[in-house]
This record gives sequence, C-alpha cells and structure tokens, in this order.
Amino acid sequence: MNIRENIIIGGGIIGLAIALELKLRNKQVTILSRNFKQAATHAAAGMLAPRAENLTGEMLNLALQSLALYPQWIEKLSHLGGEDVDYNPCGIIAPVYETPDNTSDDGGLWLDKKNLAHYQPDFGEDVVGGWWYPEEGQVDPRRLGKVLLNIAQSLGVEILEGVSAIAFTRSQGKIKDVITSSGTFTAHNYILAGGSWSGKLQPLPVRPIKGQMLSLKMPSDKPLERVIFGENTYLVPKKDGRLIVGATVEDIGWVKGTTAQGVNTLLNNAIRLYPPLAQWKLEEIWYGYRPGTPDEMPILGYGDAQNLILATGHHRNGILLAPITAKIISNLVEGKADSFLPSFSYLRFNSPENPPLP
Repeated sequence: MNIRENIIIGGGIIGLAIALELKLRNKQVTILSRNFKQAATHAAAGMLAPRAENLTGEMLNLALQSLALYPQWIEKLSHLGGEDVDYNPCGIIAPVYETPDNTSDDGGLWLDKKNLAHYQPDFGEDVVGGWWYPEEGQVDPRRLGKVLLNIAQSLGVEILEGVSAIAFTRSQGKIKDVITSSGTFTAHNYILAGGSWSGKLQPLPVRPIKGQMLSLKMPSDKPLERVIFGENTYLVPKKDGRLIVGATVEDIGWVKGTTAQGVNTLLNNAIRLYPPLAQWKLEEIWYGYRPGTPDEMPILGYGDAQNLILATGHHRNGILLAPITAKIISNLVEGKADSFLPSFSYLRFNSPENPPLP
C-alpha cells in the first residue's frame, strides 16, 4: 500500500499555498484537485483589503498579519517561479455616499469630496468623500494561482487533477483513507482545503456564496490605477488594462451561470461610483463560489480526527489570507499550534448558543 505523508484535498490558492510551504519544509505532499479552474481563486478580484473590508476582532488581526507577510511571500514566489503575479501595494480608496459620523480610523485617512476628487477625479455625484488605505493593495489571483501551481509542480508536489474526494473512512479516532472518484488514497495527515466543496466531505457549516463578476477594457491612459472599494461594488485595475468589477453576493447554493440581473446590478453600481466606465468595452463575464461560513471567518485547525486539519471557509478573503494560512497549517503539521487557532476552530459552531452540526 502506498501511504503518502500529507494529502491536501483542494487545489485552489489555499491548498497550493499550504502545499508549497510544506514542500519547502521538506515534507512530502499530494494534492487531490477536483477542478483547478473552478477554484474560487479564478473568480476573485485579488484585493488585499483588511481595513477597507471593515474586518474586526481576531479576523482583522489575522488579515493584518497575512498582509504583512505578503511582500516577502511574493518575493519568494518570484524567486522560485520567475514569474510576475502582478502584486501591487497601490493603496485602496473607499468612497462613500454618506459622510460618516466619525472620520478617524486606525488604518485609514478620511478625504472629503474636494480632496478625494484631487486624488482620484471623476467619481459620481453621489460620492461625498472616502477613505484612503495606503497599506493595502491587490494581486492578480489567476496569475498567482498559476504561479503557485507551476512552482509546486517544479518542486515535486504530486498534483492529481480531476480527483473528487467522496468520503473519509475512519478507525480509532483517525482518518484511515479518503475514497475518491479515482480510487482510495491513504496518508498520515489529511488537510481539507476544499473551499466551498468542503461541506460535502465533512459536516462543516461551509456553503457556496455565488459571486458574479465582469471585466472592462480601460482606455490606454488608464484613468484608474488604484483599487476603488465602493459600497456594494469594487473596481480593481490590472496591469494588462483590465478593470475587474465585482461582485454579487448570492446565497443561493450551487446555481450555475451568470445572469442579466447580476450583470445589470454590477454595471449600475459601478457606473454610479465611477461614471466614465459606462463607455468602456465589456470584455468578460464570469462567476464563482466563495466558501462561506455563518460568521464569515475561516475554519482553521484540527478537525474531528487526530490526523485531520481544516483550512477552509475563507469566504471573500482567501487570496489575502493565503500566506498566513499556509504558515499556520504547516506549523500545525510540525506540531506547533498557533495562538489564532482557538478563534477559528470548527468547534465554535458547536457552542451552547449554536445547535450541533448534523
């Protein structure tokens, strides 16, 4: 019997980031990937926006630590892969339609309408001002996913594409093996990083949150150079001249496809925020599934078996949290528990206030 050292279930950015970190620590790693192109990585805009997202508490602390890891992490990826992932710590502008009562913020600078227009002209008439978050930015998630995949393969990570995990078999409090569409696989450790599909393999409150997105072709003078994080919409300019517009948030299960209503909502919100883009060419429309949890925080740490580790439920922040997740999970494989883990354990959903999982 071929017993592997570590099996990671899920080949999106979280699974790949963990695999690479483990491999760099001289661990043997196998990834079971259901469909690389359907991972949430490909549906994301790539914002690195802990404060613009208004994260709070331990979630904000986790996100800020991950953001701090990003420059070094990207440098490592560039060294290993020799490819650009369009990492751009450009700062984020967060326009608003109503002046806040309090214009002081730990990580942001308030700009009134006049100052905001000086910094970024042509916002819609309804915009009354906005926040400037200089330490935040973006990365191209598709490029990042491709680079991580290429590096992992080049370093000898075993990646089995088109393999869907169906069920775990258990014995004496441990996972014995994982039954898949391509046979049974056995390992010492199992890491569940299956994104929205994780809830199909384990009784976890992870569900798909559908997001529709589109891209426009910016004019050659590229009037937008920074991420614009508006209310109910965001605009993310890429080096190649695309402007990513996102995203709908639809808690409707596994419904496939883009819709006229979804695209209409995206365009109406975007034009209200930044009217000039009404004349730009529409390039692409797509959708994906974010792995949502009841409190919109990830599930990290040991599961309900001694050799099962969970790394799922990252919702809108999988790209941002990839470096810190890879570090925390790799440390756990080596027997070192991070202080963050109690806050993100799956057990928080089994507290007296919450009914037990089915």
